[in-house]
Amino acid sequence: MIVGLKGFIVHKEPSFVHVDVQGIVYEVFISLQSFSTLSKDEIKLYTTHIIREDAQLLFGFVDIAEKKMFTRLIKINGVGPKVAMAICSTYTPNQFAVILNNKDLNGVKKVPGIGPKSAGRILVELAGFDEELLQNSASTPAASMAFSQATEALEALGFKKDKISKVLSQCQGDDTSTLVKEALKLL
Repeated sequence: MIVGLKGFIVHKEPSFVHVDVQGIVYEVFISLQSFSTLSKDEIKLYTTHIIREDAQLLFGFVDIAEKKMFTRLIKINGVGPKVAMAICSTYTPNQFAVILNNKDLNGVKKVPGIGPKSAGRILVELAGFDEELLQNSASTPAASMAFSQATEALEALGFKKDKISKVLSQCQGDDTSTLVKEALKLL
């Protein structure tokens, strides 16, 4: 089982990279989130190795929390690697944790390839996983706490949970006040 790669990028596209590890080149499928953070030639990826009857596939992640999110998603009935990667490409682990915490069905349905049934199943199967995602995330615990506090503040102002999670997933900020200000502009 291949759980990580450290090497040099030979070829890079938004959905995959070719990584040269001491003369052996691996094709690793990546999310758009991981693609956006790959800037240098030397990389280290956490990988999930999936062996099927007709293929052996490597899925790579820069962030360990994103790998855990992917691994947990593919265990859900009806969610394969393609859909799990679409979720990882659409949301960071922190943003997805907010969606899970708010039980935002519409936020999950925004992901290409997910309908209402699948979205509902994902929310039910991943109940409580949001806290684990926030603990494992590469961002600081303060940022995770800021998302939670911003959600509570916006709820206190009378906004609905589904709208709050949609808006917060688009906001960039590390503290509660910045997140609330950005969210209020979008609401």
